[in-house]
Amino acid sequence: MTSELDIFVGNTTLIDEDVYRLWLDGYSVGDAVALRVRSGILEQTGATAAVLQSDTMDHYRTFHMLERLLHAPPKLLHQLIYQIPPSRQALLIERYYAFDEAFVREVLGKKLSKGTKKDLDDISTKTGITLKSCRRQFDNFKRVFKVVEEMRGSLVDNVQQHFLLSDRLARDYAAIVFFANNRFETGKKKLQYLSFGDFAFCAELMIQNWTLGAVDSQVDDMDMDLDKEFLQDLKELKVLVADKDLLDLHKSLVCTALRGKLGVFSEMEANFKVCGLIQLLSLGPLQPPVHCPTGQLCSCPGLTSRWRCCPPFARLTGGSLLLNTGELFN
Repeated sequence: MTSELDIFVGNTTLIDEDVYRLWLDGYSVGDAVALRVRSGILEQTGATAAVLQSDTMDHYRTFHMLERLLHAPPKLLHQLIYQIPPSRQALLIERYYAFDEAFVREVLGKKLSKGTKKDLDDISTKTGITLKSCRRQFDNFKRVFKVVEEMRGSLVDNVQQHFLLSDRLARDYAAIVFFANNRFETGKKKLQYLSFGDFAFCAELMIQNWTLGAVDSQVDDMDMDLDKEFLQDLKELKVLVADKDLLDLHKSLVCTALRGKLGVFSEMEANFKVCGLIQLLSLGPLQPPVHCPTGQLCSCPGLTSRWRCCPPFARLTGGSLLLNTGELFN
């Protein structure tokens, strides 16, 4: 008995998005085949289980060969071995560097070292994310960190330039790098209810207002490092939290400055709480931060330094976010 086989020969590398997702999620070939069978692909295509197994293995081999190029995305764009359309290249890069929020929340602010990597087994068990996927995400964080840590200029721009990520994903990586560099303690019990998005938003504000480039206009734009003198001065703000009279005075000054200038003033006043230098309130849809409209500097009793008369405010979706800087800094 003879059988006919149609063969098509081409030089375009075929990428199956569903198989790519399974590979990124860390599934073995066998598990990936089982999941594809469950999705009904055999009935849809009329293929046999053997053909499906062979197809999955072929895709996995392709992804393994592409992975070394994905470690340095510009190389993927300029190589000539794999004929991949630009739109597919962008998809491969974006999804390779995408991460699970549950995972990043576990490692955010920790040193991206071998010690942390040893904890990935526990993180995998806790989050339900495969160990292989945890390792890929951790290695991506570490790779981006090492490339941009010594660079001057905008952190987001540096990430985008060297890893060709979308603006949103580049901003998320900038937040991860920023927290890892400054070793913020985000794993404390009091902060567990905060999402990665909450921390990423805070990181963006701190980069814009607290880094060397933001504090000193004479310094080249440095988004990685916080101004040490500024951090030392932050300790003086503890007196606001410890002294009720000063806390009430601070609230009065802020409310006076913002009265009549915010559409959500009553909600802001009702939820007011002094939390270090950042006070983010959940008052509606996501909007850009609204800085103190006066833009003036004022002196508060008990403080030797001069500070802006109110912290930056922002609207966030989700639960009310009151982030105490004392919970982040050692």
